[in-house]
Amino acid sequence: MTLGRRAFGAVTAALAVGLTLSACGGGTSGSAASSGGQVTMTFWHNATTGAGKQYWQDTVAAFEKLHPNVKIDITPIQNEELDGKLQTAMNSGSAPSIFLARGGGKLADMVAADQVMDITGKISSNVKSNLGNAIFSAFTVNNKVYAMPASVLPDGIFYSKDLFKKAGITATPTTIAELSADADKLKAAGITPIALGGKDAWPAAHWYYMFALRECSQDVLTTKAMSGDFSDPCWIKAGQDLQNFAQTKPFNEGFLTTSAQQGAGSSAGLVANHKAAMELMGAWDPGVIASLTPDQKALPDLGWFPFPAVSGGAGASSAMLGGSDGYACSKNAPAECVDFLNFIVNKQNQENYATAFQTLPANQQSQSVVTDPALKDILASYNNASYVVLFLDTMYGQNVGNALNAGVVNMLAGKGGPADIVAATKSAAAKG
Repeated sequence: MTLGRRAFGAVTAALAVGLTLSACGGGTSGSAASSGGQVTMTFWHNATTGAGKQYWQDTVAAFEKLHPNVKIDITPIQNEELDGKLQTAMNSGSAPSIFLARGGGKLADMVAADQVMDITGKISSNVKSNLGNAIFSAFTVNNKVYAMPASVLPDGIFYSKDLFKKAGITATPTTIAELSADADKLKAAGITPIALGGKDAWPAAHWYYMFALRECSQDVLTTKAMSGDFSDPCWIKAGQDLQNFAQTKPFNEGFLTTSAQQGAGSSAGLVANHKAAMELMGAWDPGVIASLTPDQKALPDLGWFPFPAVSGGAGASSAMLGGSDGYACSKNAPAECVDFLNFIVNKQNQENYATAFQTLPANQQSQSVVTDPALKDILASYNNASYVVLFLDTMYGQNVGNALNAGVVNMLAGKGGPADIVAATKSAAAKG
């Protein structure tokens, strides 16, 4: 994912939602060391290639120039590996000073383990004003803020306008029935309708999340489920929706062994190279797709539409699913860590961030640089959404999220059904 983020469901007490380590990743006291006034910090992020990686190198260099006593050692880690390596480092006492934070229950688990710095009173007044209060909710636990949001990443379906035109599709679908009909038109034209990177689990699970967003009420998703209550029939119905849709064979052949973002053969790569017409993904996708086109430039015919409505669902048709990439300081990081968090979300850095990652910045003063048509459509839907719910695996925490994701993959592989997804999720929730 590259990967953030309006009110994504507050991670408060009531919400509760919701390696061999590299040389740069080791150390003690939050991987920060100081000697003679010098401060060294380590920084883990998930931009391993291209403009995103360069952005962080340039931004760190600019911060170091303003703070000559500070040295930040950067470790880019592939997205699918980051969470596991971070958990290992946290548990071993070798946490990086600064790290990419997903928010929700995953962040709440770190807070419960006393591994993350409370930055509530350390966020600058300008940052608070320019980002607004709502976007901090995904990084708030028990009314305290533990990470700085950097991007807004709602989910939706990206598509190739050229391939739609080739298949004779003149308008984007607004219902699942229309989406299925369009998939049939694409197949008839010899085009793979939808790319899915099921190997990484979470992209497949996003289809279930979206069906749950349409079938379940906001209260079921953000309150009842956070207490471990997955008894509402909507959870089964969401699984049935996905199972029925998958049986129409809309996905690329071998989607269960396809990665999401790594190389031309990934799901993003299939869209980038016009091998598939659509992909359900977050607002980081245009940047990932651009990195995988033959000329490594933005896909000129890339469009976007919100996940279609289902018949009779309890969720609002305009509700959105999303997340926010944020950055946090480990518990024992030096004070300069928070200075860096405030620095990365100033107007100029957020404009550079949005350009480098081809995504939506958290700083509202920086959103004027968003010119990509697909991203502009996402922003319009986001601003008009009835509510936005955090990605379910993030909101419910790592144990429940992993069980949910695995259950979806098993069902798509023919090794279980909708009831098994719910049973595995309930079991994980019961274990805490």
